Amino acid sequence: MPRRAEILLVDDEEALCTAAEKILAKEGYRVNTLNTAQEGLVKFEADGADLLITDLMLPDLDGITLLKRAKELRPTIEVIVITGHGTVEKAVEAMRLGAYDFIEKPLDRNALLKAVSKAIEKQRLSEENRRLREELQQQRGEEALIGNGEAMVTVKKLIRQIAPTDVSVLIQGESGSGKEVVADVIHNLSTRRDNAIVKISCAAIPETLLESELFGYERGAFTGAAGSKPGKFELADEGTLFLDEIAEMSPQLQAKLLRVLQDGRFQRLGSTRDIQIDVRVISATHIDIRKAIAERSFREDLFYRLNVVNVTLPSLRERQDDIPLLADHFLKKYAARMQKDVRVIAPAALDQLLTHTWQGNVRELENAMQRAIAVATGDTILNFLLTPLISSVAGGEPLGPSVTIPIGMPMATAEERIIAETLNQCGGDKEKAAKLLGISSRTLYRRFSK
Repeated sequence: MPRRAEILLVDDEEALCTAAEKILAKEGYRVNTLNTAQEGLVKFEADGADLLITDLMLPDLDGITLLKRAKELRPTIEVIVITGHGTVEKAVEAMRLGAYDFIEKPLDRNALLKAVSKAIEKQRLSEENRRLREELQQQRGEEALIGNGEAMVTVKKLIRQIAPTDVSVLIQGESGSGKEVVADVIHNLSTRRDNAIVKISCAAIPETLLESELFGYERGAFTGAAGSKPGKFELADEGTLFLDEIAEMSPQLQAKLLRVLQDGRFQRLGSTRDIQIDVRVISATHIDIRKAIAERSFREDLFYRLNVVNVTLPSLRERQDDIPLLADHFLKKYAARMQKDVRVIAPAALDQLLTHTWQGNVRELENAMQRAIAVATGDTILNFLLTPLISSVAGGEPLGPSVTIPIGMPMATAEERIIAETLNQCGGDKEKAAKLLGISSRTLYRRFSK
């Protein structure tokens, strides 16, 4: 046995307890014997057990009551009842209430060991199934966090640690880096996952409406309030509230939010009644929030309430090793959604992804994959229409689209990229592209085919 099973035996017959303890201890089980149901409950509540064996007839409470209370404390506990002559009907009732098996007096060594062995094995299998379900839930929760590079491995590890707790989390990162995805994963791995995650963007809603959206309002609270409406805090009760772009919230509303986080209570607009809520708050911003604090546009005390744990997401430029994995994920997702038989990204096209600057981060990559799949005519993506950086001359006039060629890129690859980007800019017109490149159409066709 990897671990000696703990057995709690409750029976008021000392001779039976002594005999059963010797039989079970010889097989490697650890046995605690007690004589009353009350003693058994105190011991079970304090230390637990892998298996409970109880007589049906006890001096203070009967075994049925002990069984019920033990199941209330730990629904997965397995119970074996000991029954004397004439109480078999009660033993059958005990099994109907959740007992695993019953043993008749006088105790038979083989019958006892067989019943205990099977009950312990069932308990172990139940625990293993529970553990596997939790691992599967964790894997499913993390599916949206794609990436095996060092930066994302660090983020995933932190999320696994904090998700089961109720601490407030502040997610920071550039626009498009996946802050909302992280909020979803934290919620899905938390103990609140069976309840709602309610989301609101503090930047997308006018300041005059944001307060009523967060806290709700009563009829007549303001012009147009024809009825009462619950706010996001109420809707997120016992769940999670995700406040995106929290740094865009006005100082006045920040003060009200701080009071809610401190007290767990608030009032709807137009009401004098306190509403008690139990909400986990996850917030996010792409702004340098410490700079905002220094500029007095964000409250420092609110920051410390929100920033119990900080999750900082790397930009896509900082995790280029994850680009092929992300591209493959989006390829499968959108090819299936668009019902297109696109399965492969050509090496030259993948190189485009690896050398692009990705100012829009993962969101920009996702959009690029959608466009490429939508216009693909075969099973392979040959090139991407990526938004290039715009260069400027000293006078500020744009020179037009440009191609970024990193130092050290092989000449053949650089040539392929220049041809592909020029074709993109020419809308696929090879004659026009050849003219811009200063080569003959035949040369362009040859190199394009190559």
